[in-house]
Amino acid sequence: MSACLTSVLNALASPVFRRSLAVAWVLVLSLAGQSQADITVFAAASTKTALDEAATAFEERTGLQVTLSYAGSPALARQIQLGAPADIFISANPGWMDVLQQDGLTDPATRQDLLSNRLVLIAHGDNAPLLDLETSDLAQVLGDGRLAMALVDAVPAGIYGKAALASLAQWPAVEPKVAQTTNVRAALALVASGEAPLGVVYATDAAASPAVSVVAAFPQGSHPEIVYPAAAIADREGTGTQAFLDFLRSPAVMEIFERHGFGVPGR
Repeated sequence: MSACLTSVLNALASPVFRRSLAVAWVLVLSLAGQSQADITVFAAASTKTALDEAATAFEERTGLQVTLSYAGSPALARQIQLGAPADIFISANPGWMDVLQQDGLTDPATRQDLLSNRLVLIAHGDNAPLLDLETSDLAQVLGDGRLAMALVDAVPAGIYGKAALASLAQWPAVEPKVAQTTNVRAALALVASGEAPLGVVYATDAAASPAVSVVAAFPQGSHPEIVYPAAAIADREGTGTQAFLDFLRSPAVMEIFERHGFGVPGR
């Protein structure tokens, strides 16, 4: 069993994640009551800025309506398991896509590794001093402050962040100072508002907020590769669904993603 899938299975058993199931069910009922869009996409919160732009371009080109629902990948996966009317799922790691695929809830033939990303340490303010993660004592730098992170045993950004901090021997001292959030954009918001002095987010999240500075980049070898798979939900592979998946891999949309800081596998 892969380490990524093991992390996902552990997350499913976590009390924090179980408490979120009631919220997920409320969201399912809310979505079911909405008028149906042509295409409904459930996407990891970290894709929001770039995917909003891509969806607008698709709507202008095709006349089809795209509804985008953003949250942490585990919450979205759980909503799909509960029957939420999604057509496409874009996860921030392979593990949650694997769970849905093993449940028979995605179409494996449509699965593609859409994007990649980098993990960074951010600080409040637009001109914070740089840190060396291999020599700095992060717990000492934090002092009485908190380190904002997405759920470290459930949300991909948190899973990657915990792995990176453990690899750099920072995790044991930092763990008591972590403020966990339901998704990575919420962790970004804590730092942007000054409620937390530091946070671990994706490079693309940092680029989306002028209220934070990147003070360090985590070595790529300190955590699993960050890959965003996308796939159609089983039995919802309509013409519009496949057209949107194809559009996401078009050169014009790849340029949008790259402009927002994402990497493109194979490029």
